[in-house]
Amino acid sequence: MAHPPYEPPPQHPPPEPHLTYPWQPRPLPPQAPAHRLPRHPAPGRHSDLRILRGAYRGQRRVATLTALGYFTLFLALSAFTPALMTGTVTAGLPTGLLLGLCQLPVTGLAVLLYEYTARHRLDPLAERLRKQAASAYGTTSAGGRP
Repeated sequence: MAHPPYEPPPQHPPPEPHLTYPWQPRPLPPQAPAHRLPRHPAPGRHSDLRILRGAYRGQRRVATLTALGYFTLFLALSAFTPALMTGTVTAGLPTGLLLGLCQLPVTGLAVLLYEYTARHRLDPLAERLRKQAASAYGTTSAGGRP
């Protein structure tokens, strides 16, 4: 459909970028939130949050290195010392099988170590920060605890 040179082509309104389909209703204009948090300084000291993050990081490293370290040791022994792994410990029980069966208790130890450190080191610090946040904002913390 060609237009004569003296008549410009018809102009269409540009599409609205927020609508996916033209038949969608227009979104409501943004409204101010009904309730805003008061402007208080951050609860707790930033060093407390850094200590908590570092403790979580250390906890993950210890648990991971406990389980993966033993498994890596087992794989290295299997690859580089086959004579040791095929040798017997007691009547008919090869060393490799005994070390392989020990992986389950070592993994359980890693889980228990993770839980112990969480309960004794991380939970008290997290609870203290949670209480500071609740008192700073005058609300109850997560889980309905005052």
